[in-house]
Parts: sequence; structure tokens; C-alpha cells
Amino acid sequence: LGLGLQQGFSDMLSGIILLFEGTIEKGDIIEVDGVVGRIEDIYLRTTKFRNRDDQVMIIPNHKFVNDNVVNWSHDKHTTRFAVKVGVSYNSDLRKVKQILIDCARTNPDVISDADDKLPDVRLENFGDSSVDFTLLFYSSNMFRIETTKSNLRFAIWEAFQKNGVEIPFPQRDLHLKTGNWTLKPA
Repeated sequence: LGLGLQQGFSDMLSGIILLFEGTIEKGDIIEVDGVVGRIEDIYLRTTKFRNRDDQVMIIPNHKFVNDNVVNWSHDKHTTRFAVKVGVSYNSDLRKVKQILIDCARTNPDVISDADDKLPDVRLENFGDSSVDFTLLFYSSNMFRIETTKSNLRFAIWEAFQKNGVEIPFPQRDLHLKTGNWTLKPA
């Protein structure tokens, strides 16, 4: 009986800590166990959590006290996000950078009017089949950011098509050595 009550007691104690400490509050955007969602209610033993697929999850409070938790909205209303894209080695890299920034600036969910939160582009790597870029941008649309990222990818695709920038597919070169091959009968 004592062992069975131990987890419930831990959850209640964690609930008291959450309610009084204020590190997690109703409406916060939280990432726990790799799942992002919005806190809907905090109860004594559990927390009601709605993920980005609009599924309600009931999470034991000890998860928020004992595990690593990212609170995306605790002390600010904007967060930085990234979209990665690779382009052909034949591309004009400065042009690619400008296209990516323009796509971010025209998206209504991307913050583009604050000097310290302007969209930026990094040339990340010279990959096997592509030159890899990361578009960095700030948004206050933390809960539905995957939709914003998708809209940016569509805009990038269309802008690349219009400007002749190719997104390559992985390629491998195969070198065959020639020689005399003989099969021996079994």
C-alpha cells in the first residue's frame, strides 16, 4: 500500500510546488517528453495539456518537477525557430540568402520589424549533395509554429522555382571496375 501511494503523493507534492512556484502557469507553451503543448489546467495531482494535434493529455505533475521541461512562453512572448533547406552547388549563395530572408519577411507570423529579432540566414554546411542553409526567425505563434514553418517552406519552394534555384536530391557516384569475371559451375 505504501509503495502504491508513493507516486500519488509525489504527484500531489509536485502539484503544490507548481501552483505556488509559478514556473508553469495556465496558458504556457511547454515541451515535455518531446511533445509541445499548451497548459490548460493545473490540478493537485495532474496537469491538463493540449498538444499541437488538439489532443488532451493528462500528465502527472511530477513530470514537470523532476524531468527536463522547456517553457517556451514563461518569460517572453516570442521564440526563435529555424527552417533548414539545401540548394545545389550551382546556386548563387547570396541570392539564396536574400530569397530566404524575403520569404520570412513576407510571412505574417514572422516578426520582421524588431531590430533584435530580424530574420537571419546561416550557411550551415557544404553537404554531400547540397549547400545547407538555416533560416532563423522569431515568432509569437509558438503553439502552431509547425504551420508557420510549412507556409515558409511553400514560399521558399515557390521563390526558388521562380528564381531558378534547385533543391537537389541525394546523389551517389558509382565506379565499376572492369575485369574478367568467370563463373565456376557448381
